[in-house]
Amino acid sequence: MKAAQLFVKSLENEGVEYIFGIPGEENIDVMDALLDSTIKFVTVHHEQGAAFMADVYGRLTGRAGVCMSTLGPGATNLITGVADANMDRAPVVAIAGQGATTRLHKESHQILDQVSLFKPITKYAVQILEPEIVAEVVRKAFKVTQTEKPGAAFIDFPENIAEMEVDKKPIQVQTAYTPQAPAHKIEQAAKLIGAAKAPVILAGNGVIRQGAADALVTFAEVLRIPVANTFMAKGVMPFTNELSLCTIGMKARDLPWFAFERADVVVCVGYDMVEYHPDMWNPNGDKTIIHIDGLPAEVDERYIVAVGVLGDIPTSLKAIALKARPQAASPFKAVRRAIVEDRAEHSRDDAFPIKPQKIVWDLREALGPEDIAISDVGAHKMWMSRMYRAERPNTCIISNGFAAMGIGLPGAIAAKLAYPDRKVVAVTGDAGFMMNSQEIETAMRMKTPIVVLIWNDSEYGLITWHQLRHFGRPSHIAFNNPDFVKYAESFGAKGYRVERTADLLPTLKQALADDTVVIIDCPVDYSQNMLLTARLKEMTSPL
Repeated sequence: MKAAQLFVKSLENEGVEYIFGIPGEENIDVMDALLDSTIKFVTVHHEQGAAFMADVYGRLTGRAGVCMSTLGPGATNLITGVADANMDRAPVVAIAGQGATTRLHKESHQILDQVSLFKPITKYAVQILEPEIVAEVVRKAFKVTQTEKPGAAFIDFPENIAEMEVDKKPIQVQTAYTPQAPAHKIEQAAKLIGAAKAPVILAGNGVIRQGAADALVTFAEVLRIPVANTFMAKGVMPFTNELSLCTIGMKARDLPWFAFERADVVVCVGYDMVEYHPDMWNPNGDKTIIHIDGLPAEVDERYIVAVGVLGDIPTSLKAIALKARPQAASPFKAVRRAIVEDRAEHSRDDAFPIKPQKIVWDLREALGPEDIAISDVGAHKMWMSRMYRAERPNTCIISNGFAAMGIGLPGAIAAKLAYPDRKVVAVTGDAGFMMNSQEIETAMRMKTPIVVLIWNDSEYGLITWHQLRHFGRPSHIAFNNPDFVKYAESFGAKGYRVERTADLLPTLKQALADDTVVIIDCPVDYSQNMLLTARLKEMTSPL
């Protein structure tokens, strides 16, 4: 068989369901082999959209999302989504065609050193130089990308290698084993927790990756320790649980921060510094830190670990809970009450344009506990991160490591393909939406009924927020939008425009029931951004 056919069979062997991408001249042998494959190729309109789809698919499922492009500009268009996946710990395998090896040594049309481009933003980047190594390269790429901590891999596949004959077969898939933490580390952690006067848990995205959310809830309830989660770990502790301190991650002091200010022991579970730097919650470096994760902690002067419990997170949490002395009661109940009151403050607000707090409240009311909201990046992301009351992990997806705009719409398509029985909403600003809005056609063609909720302010709202904070005036942030309703209809999708606040919730419910792609144009009052900044500066501890 051709090397390209072995390549596709190797992808099938890894359980690949979808490849997101664009065909080109230098990947035509792979594209032809896919016609005889069980793998579905999702043709997109821009390679960035393909990479974002693979990114969100990998993050939601734990299985590597796959994206593919041709060489040169096709490969460089993948970079933003691949970098996002790598920094957000989402397993992704990116594939790019390449010119024949006979022209890689000289100036040649569209030729780039693609492996060198992708090395800094992947865990593994390689070029296939012989047909005999195809199966090994694919197996290694998937093994590396899916092993904790996950990330991206890149495969460069020259066109002349793809068409060569080879007599090989795919390599058996083996799943990496996560060891258990040593008993003496469990004992050390249990003693520190038992002796703590005011412990708090900081839960990160690793809790979701290792399927440890239920174990974390049990751990917190047994030991009566409150939990704050990072942006990327929303839902690991249900908002309705009395021990939930909701989400921490704002650069300013927010309500959960006061628990960390008072805490003597911080139990970090599945936490990566890229999610929320310890400078923010341990500015004096005086907290006793327990690090529970699969791998050792990053080196940082504000993150000096008293004990590291390295191994399978659910097993570690259960073992510590059995040995540690529970707290008499959470010392941070006042913080919890203040958070609950804060989230509900604008639930009945009818001002128009709609306040961000009200938009988030109504969205939460429209969605079920297992439904999925994919947040793009912008001012709305800060409000979604802070205000959205998630009940289950992976139901509110926030890009926060690399924080790349444009992920919302393509991410929602991938989420619907991964979980067709769940409702999916892309929450996006008008700027982020327009970066990949062409993928509406992809959603229509793939019959993925999603709702795109556009927070419309006709400017780069998050940048305006920063500019006003620093300089008191905006600079070059305004732009014009199309008529989003007509724009949606031009693709065959549905479009709604919210004309008054009372219409938002009914519109969301109708859009979710429409069973097609729906775009909602929702005017937002971003004067609330600076009001929140002022409020956080003046906020006093509820303790």
